[in-house]
Amino acid sequence: MSKVVIVMPAYNAAQTLPQTIADIPEQYRKDAILVDDCSKDDTVKVAEGLGLRVVRHEHNTGYGGNQKTCYKLALEAGADIIVMVHPDYQYNPKVVEHLAGLIDKNICDVVLGNRIRTRRETLSGGMPVYKYLSNRFLSLVCNVVTGENLGEWHSGMRAYSMKVLKTLPWRGNSDDFIFDMQFLVQASYFGMRMGDIPVETKYFEEASSINFSRSLTYGLLTLWVLVQYALRKLGLASFGIFEKDGDGR
Repeated sequence: MSKVVIVMPAYNAAQTLPQTIADIPEQYRKDAILVDDCSKDDTVKVAEGLGLRVVRHEHNTGYGGNQKTCYKLALEAGADIIVMVHPDYQYNPKVVEHLAGLIDKNICDVVLGNRIRTRRETLSGGMPVYKYLSNRFLSLVCNVVTGENLGEWHSGMRAYSMKVLKTLPWRGNSDDFIFDMQFLVQASYFGMRMGDIPVETKYFEEASSINFSRSLTYGLLTLWVLVQYALRKLGLASFGIFEKDGDGR
């Protein structure tokens, strides 16, 4: 049976972590790992009280840097399938078994939780209009450039097979939010089978979310990553995010 390890990149998640853990199917909780990126609240204390394995960074590394630690620990733990769950309870963690199941049945190598089932549902759930519009535009461009057909490219709920983490050169990616986009574009470049399933999301004060200026930066960097992908595919340029030296390094 495949070993599923849940990883949680955490920052100031003390208030939302208990509900997140409560909604993760019980059979997956025992192998959950929380990496705390120098939270200013009681995230570590709450996580330890819930029986989680907790690793705390000595200094803040950023969202991408936190994920790098998460994936390193998951591989060291012998994971066959790695599921990233944000501890801010923005994504409904009840779908963990479905994300992992598509990989366990060898249907996909990468599975995302798709927040955009309908425009009405997404906006009524609290996604800001500008984020919805930018999500739709950037996801369309991503699909056109890569030839994939994902419902959205910017979800933070994701599952990967061990093969993905051992193949992609993710260790050289950004330590910031663009890590996610680099990772997916790498997955497409290296021929990973990607899919998605609908997931309920909520936007509220305690849920983490980048502001407008950082969203704009993320959007521009997304376009740059796609330009890199296209140039590399055409053989016109070489970029480090598409170069690996064994074991995804």
